[in-house]
Amino acid sequence: TTAGCIAFSGIAVYFLTRPSIEVQWQEKVVFAAFFLGAVLCMGFSFIFHTVYCHSERVGRLFNKLDYCGIALLTMGSFVPWLYYSFYCQLSPKIIYLSLISVLGTTAIVVSMFDKFAAPQYRPLRAGVFIALGLSGVIPALHYVILEGFYSAIYHASMGWLVLMALLYITGAVIYAVRFPERLFPGKFDLWFQSHQIFHVFVVAAAFVHFHGISEIANYRLTAGDCIA
Repeated sequence: TTAGCIAFSGIAVYFLTRPSIEVQWQEKVVFAAFFLGAVLCMGFSFIFHTVYCHSERVGRLFNKLDYCGIALLTMGSFVPWLYYSFYCQLSPKIIYLSLISVLGTTAIVVSMFDKFAAPQYRPLRAGVFIALGLSGVIPALHYVILEGFYSAIYHASMGWLVLMALLYITGAVIYAVRFPERLFPGKFDLWFQSHQIFHVFVVAAAFVHFHGISEIANYRLTAGDCIA
């Protein structure tokens, strides 16, 4: 995640400092939401893994921020996709952005407050993060119904969105089953353990999503203005 944080920081600086004649301020705002989420998520992650052994208090704080970073990346990823997918439909765009914001804020709240760290609240925390991740299914289905499958694939980068989701899920499953260290105890204590593999999948998924939203942004720029 360290490399991912540095890479996305560099891409963000390049993209956001391009002249307005090349990238309008609206595009910079929606892409900035994604860049901010990616940089904070990966930044909090590598800081947590660097300082968690400093003390119990510091470790607990950055563990909370690590979870907050996940929520921020999820929220930031949805912003440009919703903006461009529902480019000409204001109401669904506002509704879905509001839904993502509420769920993301809730995820941050349950991550930061010690009360929700208690064992009895684990199902609540898990449920909030699952709801946040799956909330993208609703606008995706809405778009397919509204515009059709062809448009979803070629105009809304749905294929890249699915690939991103598969990468996240694959990484999470590898981490959950503790592969490969569960099969070879002691062989992967330092390198190539499931947690490191999970991080690689997260960074790869973020780059896939960046490519997807770049494609949909290019389509919107070439498609012209909305028809009243």
